[in-house]
Amino acid sequence: MPNANEETSALSQVQDRAVSELLRVAPVADELARRFQEAGFSLALVGGSVRDALLGRLGNDLDFTTDARPQDVLRIVRPWADAVWDVGIAFGTVGAQKDARVGDADRSFQIEVTTYRSEAYDRTSRKPEVSYGDSIEEDLVRRDFTVNAMAVALPEKRFIDPHGGLGDLAARALRTPGTPEASFSDDPLRMMRAARFAAQLDFEVAPEVVAAMKEMAGRIEIVSAERVRDELNKLILSAHPRKGLSLLVDTGIAEYVLPELPALHLERDEHHRHKDVYDHTLIVLEQAMALEEGGPDLTLRLAALLHDIGKPRTRRFEKDGRVSFHHHEMVGAKMTKKRMTALKYSNELVKDVSRLVELHLRFHGYGTGEWTDSAVRRYVRDAGPLLGRLHKLTRSDCTTRNRRKAAALSRAYDGLEERIAQLQEQEELDAIRPDLDGNQIMEILGVKPGPAVGQAYKHLLELRLENGPMAHDAAVAALKEWWAAQQG
Repeated sequence: MPNANEETSALSQVQDRAVSELLRVAPVADELARRFQEAGFSLALVGGSVRDALLGRLGNDLDFTTDARPQDVLRIVRPWADAVWDVGIAFGTVGAQKDARVGDADRSFQIEVTTYRSEAYDRTSRKPEVSYGDSIEEDLVRRDFTVNAMAVALPEKRFIDPHGGLGDLAARALRTPGTPEASFSDDPLRMMRAARFAAQLDFEVAPEVVAAMKEMAGRIEIVSAERVRDELNKLILSAHPRKGLSLLVDTGIAEYVLPELPALHLERDEHHRHKDVYDHTLIVLEQAMALEEGGPDLTLRLAALLHDIGKPRTRRFEKDGRVSFHHHEMVGAKMTKKRMTALKYSNELVKDVSRLVELHLRFHGYGTGEWTDSAVRRYVRDAGPLLGRLHKLTRSDCTTRNRRKAAALSRAYDGLEERIAQLQEQEELDAIRPDLDGNQIMEILGVKPGPAVGQAYKHLLELRLENGPMAHDAAVAALKEWWAAQQG
């Protein structure tokens, strides 16, 4: 076992490596620090930037803290930066962009400089009250977790760690600089940030922090829906979302921000004939992640997380002992729309995720037999631009431990994708339209714009889906036949 001196020496070496890493990847830090020093102010790299440097994952986003007030920061930064924005100045933050040559590469750094500050919520406000401080120690103690409460004073490169963040980083532990109760009272969103950092960094949350989250879960209601949504997105897009989501559920916070998730903890029936929907959902999410291409896909991950939320409301115990969830996909789609709208997601994202939830069982509705051309056309038409994601979601939704059954489902879906590819070679499946457009319909029938044109268009679309492309004369004949039936 290493003794205390050996541990101290090891930590000192880590600090030295971190400082070296900062110097290597962020030469702009020295330039900026000299400007602040010449103006009579202090500057330190702080928070997530220091943490990430210690983890060897520092990117282009750099966070600084200073004793300069925001107007002084603007005066110092504007002549130096390539772009400056002050949208966060009410909270003491000035943003900037600085392009620089680092080694053999051109890099663009996104910089935030924040005045030493403290902030707290009162019991009725959704916005923090900001007051400025005069020391970096005051600033660090107000930060969310010890691993984010470290700083490197510039330009002298002095490591500042008053709360043992380096030790917690080595132990992969999330603790608060002060008591967790005080920290969460200052900003209740920090409870969600604990779950998010656990998911992003694969860290363990300290027991006293978990206990405070359970005790104070209801305080999350004071936080705006937009901030909750943004934190939830970061968690869902992380490398280990199950870890963060489980923490939200276990502490009771999910009951306030995403109550549909803990509701999936259905009591299993006495014969154990249906699986735990909550655990199934988390497995589906992880399996969907494994199928992602080109990075995390928020639309797919949200659809995987929400695809079965209609099950609790549709659960029925049948006379033969089976448990059914008839139409849970339709109910779930409506619930998805309602929850995502409450969390202020964009209309487009709400529409796409709800549609995927609605369609996630469509494949199973056709059984495992041979798909007809018309069934394939309708599947592609209904999925539209979401077809690729629907493929991934449907494949991910198989969590059975029965290998034979899983293999059969996989082969059946392979067959469907092959059928889609075959038909796409023959037809424009991605843009299925009737063989006559609206103008042609009006000309052939001698009618003006109105409901009849839409009805005729819909009829021709159904024929197109059922039979495939029709020759022009055949389409005209079919239209006239339909029109005659309408007149009769």
